[in-house]
Amino acid sequence: MSVLVYTENWDGKFKKLSFELVSYAAGVAKLLNTTVAAVSIGRVEENELKKLGNYGAVKIISVNNDQLVSLDSQAYASVISEISVKEGASVIVFANNNTGKAVAPRVSVRLKAGVGSGVSRLPLNVDPFTVYKRTYSGNAFAHVIIKSAVKIITLAQNSFDLIETANNATIEILNISVDPSLLKTSVKDVQKQSGKIVLTDADIVVSGGRGMKSADNWSPLIELATLLGAATACSRPVSDEGWRPHDEHTGQTGKIIAPNLYIAVGISGATQHLAGISSSKYIVAINSDKDAPVFEAAQYGIVGDAMKVLPKLVAAVKEIKK
Repeated sequence: MSVLVYTENWDGKFKKLSFELVSYAAGVAKLLNTTVAAVSIGRVEENELKKLGNYGAVKIISVNNDQLVSLDSQAYASVISEISVKEGASVIVFANNNTGKAVAPRVSVRLKAGVGSGVSRLPLNVDPFTVYKRTYSGNAFAHVIIKSAVKIITLAQNSFDLIETANNATIEILNISVDPSLLKTSVKDVQKQSGKIVLTDADIVVSGGRGMKSADNWSPLIELATLLGAATACSRPVSDEGWRPHDEHTGQTGKIIAPNLYIAVGISGATQHLAGISSSKYIVAINSDKDAPVFEAAQYGIVGDAMKVLPKLVAAVKEIKK
């Protein structure tokens, strides 16, 4: 019996998300008095694989197969399921991102495993196996009991602290053949965004809404984001108006993010928007309307005109960074 964790890589490198997953899996393994095996699919160098051992993985299984160069959820689910059976895994951990949401349900069907999705804490109990998750756009929480022999957990991003541990993990190289009928995805072209922090990876996000008044008023918001090393985002009305690009739209119908700090400038806080950012660790709201719903979700709030508050924030950050 073990805990298996799928660690996604990007161009052969792991990001904080992967280390967070391993740290979480190690916490689950401790509760179950077992160990963690991490699975990596794709071309990843040995020195990069060993980093997973620094967060609790005792065994690292590397699958480097030319058939699996590009993500294909059916093929990946087949490989992970096969490894799970081989390792006797009782719990499988995925990220609650696009990849996890695509692969985890397929693994669930193959292994007849119950799923706890968007979990944000270690299991509350192991008998019965009970997980905690936020529901109703973060306005409530649920305790979900998973009764199947194999349990699948998808972990909400930025919901678990990294825990480093001294560990000399072993690396096992597997060459698993995949049924060609499962390989239905092919990548024709790759266009990478450069010179800009990727919104879904950002630790800090500075986001603007209609309170910014026009597309011409974004300079201080962008300056604040630059000073903080943050990504920029916006509400749906802003992207619909063409003030900002659609790839910056956060919310239920846009990108769902979970940064450590989310600064909402001139955003009223519609339910759909809050649903996409409610998992942020800290929310700072700036709005001229003291009754704006965003203040109910925020830990810190400033009641004031964004056009007057932003320049003062920029000046304050510059002063601190001197």
